[in-house]
Amino acid sequence: MKWIVIATALCVAPAANAQGGHGSFYDDQSILRFTLVADFGQFRRDARDLKAPYRNARIKYVDAGKEIVVPVKIKPRGIWRRKTCDMPPIRLNFDKDSTHKTIFTKQNRLKLVIPCKNNDESEQYVLNEFQLYRAYNLLTPFSFKARLAHVAFVDSKKGDTVQNRYAFLGEEPEDAARRMGGKSEATKNIHGEELDEMSRAMFGVFQYFIGNTDFSVTGLHNVLLVMKDSVYDVAFPVARDFDWSGAVDARYAFPDYRLPIKTVKQRLMKGDCAPKAAFDSVFSVFRAKKDAIYGLYRDSLAVGLKPDVVNKTLKYFDEFYSTINNPRDAKNEIISACGPS
Repeated sequence: MKWIVIATALCVAPAANAQGGHGSFYDDQSILRFTLVADFGQFRRDARDLKAPYRNARIKYVDAGKEIVVPVKIKPRGIWRRKTCDMPPIRLNFDKDSTHKTIFTKQNRLKLVIPCKNNDESEQYVLNEFQLYRAYNLLTPFSFKARLAHVAFVDSKKGDTVQNRYAFLGEEPEDAARRMGGKSEATKNIHGEELDEMSRAMFGVFQYFIGNTDFSVTGLHNVLLVMKDSVYDVAFPVARDFDWSGAVDARYAFPDYRLPIKTVKQRLMKGDCAPKAAFDSVFSVFRAKKDAIYGLYRDSLAVGLKPDVVNKTLKYFDEFYSTINNPRDAKNEIISACGPS
């Protein structure tokens, strides 16, 4: 009966885990609108240097008619995107004393996910990936939080607006693990029975749901492993980074050549195996949350998504629900297709 208790836990996040102000920051459903001022010429040069230091920058926004300025330090994130994007993703590092009574109160480090290219297509990828984080939040508390933003990037040297696009802010792994009541585990080659049954079933099915194969639990690629203080013998896998998924369907995304699929739109169950009862419980959670997930694509935070992107994404989700609602397909495509991830 252990899996029944954990299945309930997947849907109800413990209130006590919202530490350090993260809960209120991410629970706010308003779109953050601000200007990031920095030397973006230097920032782009830093993208070629994995050891580049943090650089001084500032965030400006208007509150009740008054301009608020918050000092912040920034540096590039990622590996592939450093080489490929017009501007790589950004890590923001605040001095907590400087964020008092601002929209960033009690925040320390945040990830800022921005369009890889300064065009509408890349912006749609970001908006769609943000929605996948929201869907994941509906399904389990073992998921990263994200908050939508609209950011003007202004070069401090030239005064030019480099980009003016939607983006989203996300948690650093250590902060997410702390909010979940545990700590981040950096040990590789953890898999199978070393992972919590329900969490590994949810992790694998969610990745299948969005058509994502760009992860490795054993290699700690695009996954956070959480060790909870109250559970000593298993880790809880948490998925992240979804822009290479079939749901986003980015032009630059392609599956690993070793996998038996040719495009990211083709689903493949790449998650670890779990008892059938665990998978059945996860399928029940997905069915119960279907209307809420689809509703994300029609609410106020979906305002920037183009109708054709919404329709294409929901049709992609329809295919998943068709699979889990057919016992034979669910067994063949998911339950029996699992394996070490």
